[in-house]
Amino acid sequence: MDGFGILKGLGITAKRFINTYLDDIRWGGKRYYTKEGLAHRASKDVSGIFTIQYPEEKLPVPEEFRYTPFLVYEIDENGNHHDRCTSCGICAKVCPPQCIWIVRTNDPNTGRPIPEPAEFFIDVDICMNCGLCAEYCPFDAIKMDHDYELSVYQRHDKNIFNKDRLSKPESYYASIRPVNYAREEQAKAEAEAAKAARKAKPAEGAAN
Repeated sequence: MDGFGILKGLGITAKRFINTYLDDIRWGGKRYYTKEGLAHRASKDVSGIFTIQYPEEKLPVPEEFRYTPFLVYEIDENGNHHDRCTSCGICAKVCPPQCIWIVRTNDPNTGRPIPEPAEFFIDVDICMNCGLCAEYCPFDAIKMDHDYELSVYQRHDKNIFNKDRLSKPESYYASIRPVNYAREEQAKAEAEAAKAARKAKPAEGAAN
């Protein structure tokens, strides 16, 4: 109770304050708004201020960072879009807060279901970003996005995402999750190779 604790705390604050300006001089003013400066302030060797000047500066998110889901579509050699989603409804069933709604597509002549959604809605304000929809999707049609800046004034107009807003190309998924994408593509190639090998065996047996 002699006040030395308060003085010690003030001394630490003053040291950090002075080191901020000394570090700025050493970096020549390039400690802010650059990738190198951002990495420096996030390291253990930082001296002085280490806060990020958001929104002008943003910390890079790791590949496994997950926020809202999005739908993946593929583009063929003719430039046509093909949804991976078949509107099976598994994602809506496993969603804990029940924030997913799917409108299925039916053939107008036969009434039979068509394996693609007519509409797909996610209320991103209810979504808890758990990733279960992406984990359980059997067609890899849902992935978790890195976009976390979703603040709006009118949530019903802006934060109930429809199919158009949710849909993103396969190339986007590859850009934000390159390691996962490469692993999935390798698994697909191995599965196709195994399938081709199984088909080739009966043909060889018949030839013999």
